[in-house]
Amino acid sequence: MEKALFWHRRDLRIHDNSGLFKALSCGYKIQPVFIFDTSILDKLPRDDKRIIFIHNELQHIKKQYQKFKSDLLVLVGNPTEVIPQLMEEGQFSALYTNRDYEPYAKQRDSLIYNHLAKVNKPFNGTKDHVIFEKEEVMKDDGSPYTVFTPYAKKWKSKLSAEAFQYAPSENHLDNLLTCESQPLVSLEELGFSETNEGIFPQKEITQDLIKNYAQLRDIPSENGTSRLSVHLRFGTISIRELAKKAIQTSDTYLNELIWRDFYQMIIYHFPTSVTTAFKPKYDLVEWENNENHFHAWCEGKTGYPLVDAGMRELNETGFMHNRVRMVVASFLTKHLLIDWRWGEAYFAEKLLDFELASNVGGWQWAASSGCDAAPYFRVFNPYSQQEKFDKSLKYIKKWVPEYGTDAYPEPIVDHTFARNRVLDRYKKALTT
Repeated sequence: MEKALFWHRRDLRIHDNSGLFKALSCGYKIQPVFIFDTSILDKLPRDDKRIIFIHNELQHIKKQYQKFKSDLLVLVGNPTEVIPQLMEEGQFSALYTNRDYEPYAKQRDSLIYNHLAKVNKPFNGTKDHVIFEKEEVMKDDGSPYTVFTPYAKKWKSKLSAEAFQYAPSENHLDNLLTCESQPLVSLEELGFSETNEGIFPQKEITQDLIKNYAQLRDIPSENGTSRLSVHLRFGTISIRELAKKAIQTSDTYLNELIWRDFYQMIIYHFPTSVTTAFKPKYDLVEWENNENHFHAWCEGKTGYPLVDAGMRELNETGFMHNRVRMVVASFLTKHLLIDWRWGEAYFAEKLLDFELASNVGGWQWAASSGCDAAPYFRVFNPYSQQEKFDKSLKYIKKWVPEYGTDAYPEPIVDHTFARNRVLDRYKKALTT
């Protein structure tokens, strides 16, 4: 009886899992595995909520596999060492997984692919967490898009039933390798501490929410967004099912999913954009990088109520409303003239739904240095944004209860001064 591994990564579900379906249909008996990657874990704070989220989802998956007298093997270590060793010791004939497009993942997978190729064991990747990947949506001349609108137009023109093809992986679990159940490694053994589980958003999404998304999505005090981003990040829901609902109900919501594909495509084709400006001239901007201002921004004590509310929401919940994300990112880069990479790193540490491609894309958009970015002379006015999207102060009062009292700080920088300064600074860099 030949056996193969299926490696769960950012696809923490059994339902409609493309790579798992492919593995279960290949004729081998399949052993599912997940690896807590120590090269990632070692860089995280010990109370990182995302590890708790993953740990919770792994428990659910293990129970599903155990119903079929199999189990999810959960290991800890560096995948470039763990996978080859497991393949050899377990005498597995092939490896199956879903593709990941981030620079670290590509490098990791390349090392494993090359190792397995030397021993004639195939590494089979499948598309799962995007609708279109790699070179599937390209310009007519074969080059990648760097502007969203034409990308989205081509994306929509390529839609077909095949793009949303359901992968009935849960119907083929009889092809799992039978094995003894094993206890899941505890959070304590991983070096992490348990925190409140109630912070994680639900997976369910109603048609009404998608239907009203365009009207409510910019109001931070309303429950008008799906908050499914953490589930998309870790693949606990199917992007195909979600996109199918969006197509039927809301073009605005669908566009948000297309932005996600767009940024995944950008990071795949332009991996250096993770650390350098997509538009090289913008790396010539002379940043202030005032550490006191940065700490005030991190703590939500800038004296700009909408900015402070957003940062406090992030620090307490691991979430920030998307409209507010744009305001706080613009404020850090334009008002405070602090390098977008500082803000990107802070979001990477705090956001439950942190996804490198979208985070980098969003921050470079705010700093005007990215692909299809806001022009540098667009500087969000936090006051007018507050007037437009939180006029009743419902959101601000929730997160900044001392607003309107003597306990609330004065603005750390004057808006008009900051706007003039950033325009001069950017103009100088771009004309150098």
